[in-house]
Amino acid sequence: MMLLFSAMLLFLIPMHTHAATNQTKIILDGQDLVLPNDVEIVNVRNNIMIPIRVVAENLKFKVNWDQKTQNVDIQEGSNAISLTVGKDQAIVQNNTVTLNIAPQMIKNTVVVPIRFVSEEMGLGVGWNNKDKIVTLTSNTTLPSPPSNEKGNESATNLIHDINYANDQLVVSLDREVSPVITTLKNPERIILDFPSTNFGNMGQVPSGGSMGRLDTSDFPSVTEVRYSLFKNDPAQVRIVIELNNVNSVNYTQQNIAGKFILDLSMVNDSSPATPINSGKKVVVIDPGHGGSDPGTISFTKNPEKHFALALGLKVQALLEKEPDIELIMTRETDIYPTRPERVKLANDLKADVFVSIHGNSVTAAPQVSGTETYYYKRESSKELANIIHKNLIKALGFKDRGVKNGNYQVIRETTMPAVLLEVGFLSNKAEEEAMMSETNQNKAAQAIVDGIKEYLNL
Repeated sequence: MMLLFSAMLLFLIPMHTHAATNQTKIILDGQDLVLPNDVEIVNVRNNIMIPIRVVAENLKFKVNWDQKTQNVDIQEGSNAISLTVGKDQAIVQNNTVTLNIAPQMIKNTVVVPIRFVSEEMGLGVGWNNKDKIVTLTSNTTLPSPPSNEKGNESATNLIHDINYANDQLVVSLDREVSPVITTLKNPERIILDFPSTNFGNMGQVPSGGSMGRLDTSDFPSVTEVRYSLFKNDPAQVRIVIELNNVNSVNYTQQNIAGKFILDLSMVNDSSPATPINSGKKVVVIDPGHGGSDPGTISFTKNPEKHFALALGLKVQALLEKEPDIELIMTRETDIYPTRPERVKLANDLKADVFVSIHGNSVTAAPQVSGTETYYYKRESSKELANIIHKNLIKALGFKDRGVKNGNYQVIRETTMPAVLLEVGFLSNKAEEEAMMSETNQNKAAQAIVDGIKEYLNL
């Protein structure tokens, strides 16, 4: 089952813009993959993408493409992934996961981000930059069981428990081992590779090439701790600690009584924002994307970030005139606050309302149009979404695509009523023209402000 996502793994490699596959040799489990001459590997904003055609034809996995919904389902046995063109949310083993970049439609071909798929499936990859050779390794064979002979240091070590608490990672093993530790940025990660090590009788042993995860919801400095069998012959367990809003981290390691302990000392990017006690309602307006993150690209090749900021600044101008509202902007210029930074700002301020502004896109279907508004589970967020959505539809007259529950980080992890507005489709020629006009932006801004005031009973 790992073969499927082995090919996708080839995209961990540091290739540069639009490299054709006929210039790159791909070896999967020792066998050359022969790719069609017209298949292209592409680099989109430093994310390597591979056509789903390769997944279906060369790796022989089941791929279902729904033209109407722009959805790709890939399955092999019990492993399944669901991706949607233009959407940065994917379903992996029935869990919702956020992508660094959404699947794209390029030259009428659907391409998917290989880094994401390969990491989720626990595949191994090697890259020979000189000869342009990608080596893919799937977990198709199990390592030999450990020897029972005492003193046999070549036998496979076993992990029986992985725990994270109080800024400490604790790994219980059969015997002492020193992992290879590396750090990566964007996002900040600490990677521990345990040589000659497999999983023992743990409560949650990831099957096949899947990932196990620890619950880190009580630790704001850690996004997640995930673990997998990274290699098979010899066995190697990889544990990744992904950090959240951490400016610097130091660590010490030790082995005590069969336990490997990694002790972290972290410094956050910034001190928490001070809650505002003016008696006014605190409103956070979040113009989406910005800086290095352009967002989607419009019909006329303009980045979404410009539309979001233009509309956000018009909302700002109106809200600053409201005597009972304290306004905070996540950005006022072309910079890129990360999603965790936007969430942290709103939560630290104990805001009353959070509104994220975006433009929608389906490049493969430029006829799609309309306004849709997202909230995440909370009834208060749903109420806010319904009110603002109603005002936007009335003001702009775009097609009503409804209010929907959406699993987006900025509305999922904020603690106040929060909504994400997809004002219209920038991929639709007529709608983009309407969205970029000063007149309609002023109408949309007033509709957003009216909705916020209505919700806050102002």
